[in-house]
Amino acid sequence: MLDYRFVDGTRLSSVIESLIFASPEPISWEKLSAIIQESEEELQLDQKVIERFVEQLNSRYEENDFAFRIERTGGGYTFATQPRYHPWLSIFQHENAYRRLSQPAIETLAIVAYRQPITKPEIDQIRGVDSGYILRQLLEKMLIKVSGRADSPGKPLLYKTTTYFLKHFGINSVDELPRPREIDEILKDDDMAEHRRLLMERQMEIEDNQQAEEYIEEYIDRFQDKSPGEIEQETDNYPEDQDTTGSNDESGPEKSNPQ
Repeated sequence: MLDYRFVDGTRLSSVIESLIFASPEPISWEKLSAIIQESEEELQLDQKVIERFVEQLNSRYEENDFAFRIERTGGGYTFATQPRYHPWLSIFQHENAYRRLSQPAIETLAIVAYRQPITKPEIDQIRGVDSGYILRQLLEKMLIKVSGRADSPGKPLLYKTTTYFLKHFGINSVDELPRPREIDEILKDDDMAEHRRLLMERQMEIEDNQQAEEYIEEYIDRFQDKSPGEIEQETDNYPEDQDTTGSNDESGPEKSNPQ
């Protein structure tokens, strides 16, 4: 199918591109077709036609060495960076994942993903602790949703993963999740080990920077109202082996007595 041109000169490929770009979540081919047909009823766009335009757009991006392309994930189309740029983004991506989801949250999310639909009592039994707070966090982050009630005493709520969960982890369905036996192999992978090492180093840098900032703040609080001469005189009186943070803790290093 040739690239259709609308009355205002806009091309169909550009319209598809703009809709995918503007959508906050992966947009399906059905949604793309419905939006376009609202303006041009004679345009009959099926999945194969949409996929052909997406392939043309991706070819254009590749020819111009763009850093992104259109991917099919989460049941629709969305923009993503090219795989060859992933090493440059690995620290950023893994830091964000580390900050957003705590270990208990990841544990609970994995249970929901592999056992869905599942109730809170079932999750609590697997984890051995109450999971109410973690489930609320995952609901707020739109990674899980309530899918109904179980046919059991008390009619507890059932939880399952969302489309946003699929987008967050870059998959089209939960069937693409690694099997339990594959997880150990993934964790032993050299790339994963390198990512863990980079995260640990980055965390240490953050902690060191925080300590430096605390020292600077303490220094400013101590000397902000003193003249340069008073600061010089006071700092010159510090013994070389004494902590320069000005601590008055009696348990600190003892001062040497002048002979």
